[in-house]
Amino acid sequence: MMTLRLLGAALLAAVLAAPAAAEFPERPITVVMPYSPGTPDVLVRAMSEHFQRTLGQPLVTITRDGASGVVGMRTVASAPPDGYMVGHTPVTAIAVQPHLLRNAGIGPDSFEAVCGTNENVITIAVRADSPIRDLAGLVAEARKRQLSFGSPGPNSLPQLALVRVMRATGTEMSHIPYRGEAPHINDTLGGRLDFSAAIVNSTAELVKAGRLRLIAVFSANRHPDFPDVPTATEQGIEVQMFSQVGWYAPRGTPAAVLDRLEEGCRTALQQPAVLRVLADSRAPVSFLPRARLNRLIRDEYENYGRLLRELGVQPE
Repeated sequence: MMTLRLLGAALLAAVLAAPAAAEFPERPITVVMPYSPGTPDVLVRAMSEHFQRTLGQPLVTITRDGASGVVGMRTVASAPPDGYMVGHTPVTAIAVQPHLLRNAGIGPDSFEAVCGTNENVITIAVRADSPIRDLAGLVAEARKRQLSFGSPGPNSLPQLALVRVMRATGTEMSHIPYRGEAPHINDTLGGRLDFSAAIVNSTAELVKAGRLRLIAVFSANRHPDFPDVPTATEQGIEVQMFSQVGWYAPRGTPAAVLDRLEEGCRTALQQPAVLRVLADSRAPVSFLPRARLNRLIRDEYENYGRLLRELGVQPE
């Protein structure tokens, strides 16, 4: 009996002496940026200050670009599922590119969504002196002659938005893919294209300068900086294309860790410094909790897969 009491006392002492489990995070959190450096890096740096204050650790960005985001998100998917590496990306890398690359090696099931941060709003931009003033005018003109438009690349979200418009209206327009936004926007300005399918923040300064005009956005809501530009749905064409940006952790990351990351993300998006970055980049804040983002990315993966198959696009 004495031996059992001594053993019990020894076990109790060992438990009391053991260090308490440390609360996440114990070290900086790496945020993988799967595209070339730009405004998203500025956003994450602004969010980092809030993480340092509230969670005690900063965010550190690294760039792993290539294959329209796939290279960077593959890095995230293969990282230990401990919350110390997340990826910051639009839906393209997870919902679209796996249908285009035969060995992408990633998809929605490779990740745990953390939070949605903002939306890259897709638009149609024409020259300021264009007679096309709305989607009805665009469709009417397309029925008279062959219109040409540029986008930032083949099977990019802006191009796919126009594919949906053409399908909804029974029209055909000639798509010319470019590498990035600036070249096709310049050709629209130069009159070599009839219009550009683009992201609002790529056109905003030219619109403000009176050189371009936006005729529609493909979001659920009007863009806060351009409240006079109606959505496609408001103009009677049921086309919405969400380029939701968000954070993703490797599959298997513990729920408690995801909870901490999600809360840090949610409160960071309420900070004035973070809101200023998003306002300056014309990217409306769009916080989504992780459960909703998980559903969105899976739905978009299925939707884009179906659309690309209908277009006859084969993975390369």
